[in-house]
Amino acid sequence: MLVSLMSFLIACTAVAAVPGQSTALIIRQSIRGGRRAGIATVLGNETGVFFWGCAAAFGLTALLSASQIAYDGMRVVGVCVLLWFGVQSFRSARRMKHDGVDGEHPEAVVDRGSSALRSYRAGVLTNLANPKAAIFAMSFLPQFVPAHAEKLPTMILLAGVWACYEIGYYSVYVWSVHRMSSFFSRRAVRRRMEQISGTVMLGLAARMVLENG
Repeated sequence: MLVSLMSFLIACTAVAAVPGQSTALIIRQSIRGGRRAGIATVLGNETGVFFWGCAAAFGLTALLSASQIAYDGMRVVGVCVLLWFGVQSFRSARRMKHDGVDGEHPEAVVDRGSSALRSYRAGVLTNLANPKAAIFAMSFLPQFVPAHAEKLPTMILLAGVWACYEIGYYSVYVWSVHRMSSFFSRRAVRRRMEQISGTVMLGLAARMVLENG
């Protein structure tokens, strides 16, 4: 069991290290709203991870995999979510041409949309609107269920371990942004980061549109 757990955590690290919309959103919210918003986004994202893990345990994600209509519907929602965040980033960058005070601490220049609650909701929505996350959970978790273990409770336990582990992993990103707060507090830097964030979000939306189910 210990060997299986260690293998599972190594696999979780590899999964989290792959850049995607969750990583982009966590960094974006950390820059915009500070450490509190960043942690809230992480918690929201991991709520989605745990949900899809439990859904996989109960076999619900298999229904999504079997239904092209349901999958495509979720993909449309996911694209809209990414487009929304991308547009919001570019709008924020445009406002920074005229607003803000250079040199302020980033948590003192918090965008109204970057509150902890909104950041949490953003994390949840981004994860739940990603059909790939659902299908991945269905194929990922069963690989680490020991042969002698009961599948349902073990997969739910693994989903919880997965979510908790990623909370720690992504919190390092939030901590890193916070440590560089003096750099990110500069208006020019924040504006450039919003532009980069917007470009990444739109690029991820385009990739989701173009990829096959």
